[in-house]
Amino acid sequence: MRSDVIHTLLVANRGEIACRIFRTCRDLGITTVAVYSDADADALHVREADLAVRLPGAAPADTYLRGDLVVAAARAAGADAVHPGYGFLSENAAFAAAVQDAGLVWVGPPVKAIELMASKTRAKELMAGAGVPLLAPVDPATAGPDDLPLLLKAAAGGGGRGMRIVRELDALPGELLAAAAEAASAFGDGEVFAEPYVERGRHVEVQVMADAHDTVWALGTRDCSLQRRHQKVIEEAPAPGLDEALRTRLHEAAVAAARAVGYRGAGTVEFLVSAEGRPYFLEMNTRLQVEHPVTEAVFGLDLVALQLRVAEGEPLPSPEPPQPSGHAVEARLYAEDPARDWQPQTGALLTLEVPEGPGLRLDTGYTGGDTIGVHYDPMIAKVIAHAPTRTEAVRLLARALERARIHGPVTNRDLLVRSLRHPDFAAARLDTGFYDRHLAGLTAPGAGDPATAALAATLAEAVRGPEAVRGGEAVRGAEAVHGAEAVRPTRPGGPAPARFGAWRNVPSQPQRKRYRSEPDGTEHEVAYRTPRTGVPEPHETPGTRVLTATPDRVTLEVDGVTRHFTVTTHADRVHVDAADASYTFTALPRFTDPATHTAPGSLLAPMPGTVVRLAEGLAAGVTVEAGQPLIWLEAMKMEHRILAPASGTLTALHAAPGHQVEVGALLAVVQEGPAATPVPVPVPEETA
Repeated sequence: MRSDVIHTLLVANRGEIACRIFRTCRDLGITTVAVYSDADADALHVREADLAVRLPGAAPADTYLRGDLVVAAARAAGADAVHPGYGFLSENAAFAAAVQDAGLVWVGPPVKAIELMASKTRAKELMAGAGVPLLAPVDPATAGPDDLPLLLKAAAGGGGRGMRIVRELDALPGELLAAAAEAASAFGDGEVFAEPYVERGRHVEVQVMADAHDTVWALGTRDCSLQRRHQKVIEEAPAPGLDEALRTRLHEAAVAAARAVGYRGAGTVEFLVSAEGRPYFLEMNTRLQVEHPVTEAVFGLDLVALQLRVAEGEPLPSPEPPQPSGHAVEARLYAEDPARDWQPQTGALLTLEVPEGPGLRLDTGYTGGDTIGVHYDPMIAKVIAHAPTRTEAVRLLARALERARIHGPVTNRDLLVRSLRHPDFAAARLDTGFYDRHLAGLTAPGAGDPATAALAATLAEAVRGPEAVRGGEAVRGAEAVHGAEAVRPTRPGGPAPARFGAWRNVPSQPQRKRYRSEPDGTEHEVAYRTPRTGVPEPHETPGTRVLTATPDRVTLEVDGVTRHFTVTTHADRVHVDAADASYTFTALPRFTDPATHTAPGSLLAPMPGTVVRLAEGLAAGVTVEAGQPLIWLEAMKMEHRILAPASGTLTALHAAPGHQVEVGALLAVVQEGPAATPVPVPVPEETA
């Protein structure tokens, strides 16, 4: 008989984990309550909740870390339970006690278990008594050369805060001070301890689930070795390459750790596994982990549903966990620039579309149109793939990330794809130094084809006007301009009807568009023509043919291979998504600034128009006089004369009768100097 049935649940968290918990609540018929800061007023977790309560302010210390405000919010919304998610107050024993003191169900472990595991130093002492394998601690005051390298760690908290690797004794005092200061700032506790640093160690963890009826499940292993700044990037289950004896030892140690503290609910026991295969206890996270979906996929479980079941006093469904099946891999998509020291990025997330399909899962706290702010973790989403084998799961995840459309701030998407396809990862040669060794190669310019992507962007813009032309007829909006259909329409059984389509003045001479690739800054210039058919054609691009062009999709045949490009424009940014890569361009001014980017004596078109004639005998090498008419340009039913800016020699001539030119186009160049025989000038004709 359930003692604490949950009807309304408040999630004391935000973003992805709040949305994920709400999903299970909807499946179970539980009313959901969100809390939100001012910065999150329109966040996805607020939009998805049944009820929401504001926490005034923006900084975490004023909002999500204020346990008193969260408890008050639960009472105000009529909640009867609180789930902490991960991070923020999830491992805060005082908050757990406050929730229970308020008469609310705490969806988490006992307060005592949180207290015992809150300090890594105290947890290690407890684990030693339970027979869990440990690294021998090192006293920094007596450390010698044989103890190096050392790892300094904050006794409280996690997420890599307060961690330092020390390889030289002279650096130890300063690193101790720095680690203590960071720990005090992050967790309010400056205690730091030291232990041997295991080179090329693997981060392997065991998911446990326990109830109040003496059942403890060990739900397999996870490998979380791919980390940056001691924070996980790619996780998978089960941890590959472990022999059965080591797996059994890890499972037994995790169960012993949970029993030693009277654990209930979901928790994770983390180990460091040396290159020789020896495991060492690191810590126990008394909460749900970010990477829990890979365990859910392999075991076919909903860990949040089990958390709620245990919190309501119910036993786990069986004495033994279900049998695992297949392999799962998770990648954390961050708004950050790995090539620039993992610098977090902010701004509008314009588009977020990840492919759906069998074996794929997306956990996120954002949708397209949301803003990634400065106050919180830059993780956008977690993408998870599950398949019968590790090779298949890795391949599925890499391809899903590659096909995703993500427009806005710079992300680590390309790094994730390359990491998953790296030979060391494919061969399960995993350790926490992966990115230290491979980051430069993983962030180097890719082998894509940005020039063709820029061409696709240009062609999409060329048909983005109020009208596009197809088959001699005017068609509106985003209808396609098809190269194959740029012919006169016919009628079965008879000649084509005699009719006129809508005409427009389309330039038939090459035009140019310039783009800058982001974030590397490479510039691309694309030349194209738009003949009377209305079908834009690439110019100076042999082997490329336009099959279809619309304002948002372009299909090209490149050296006999058909390629599709999706084009999305946001202000001056153009995003081009292809089958094998995605590109972001900034559109640059089409024409150069005469004052700064042209040679002295350059003659530029003052407006769009058509060159109707040149001065008689005009050619490169002839001399001209200042003020002499050289080129006649027709525009807006009038002829405009282009005059020589000075006496000298015509060193370049780019204009020819019939050429259509854009404003700022370079027509000719006159190099100032002594004039010889001037070019004869014909008498201009009147124009309508």
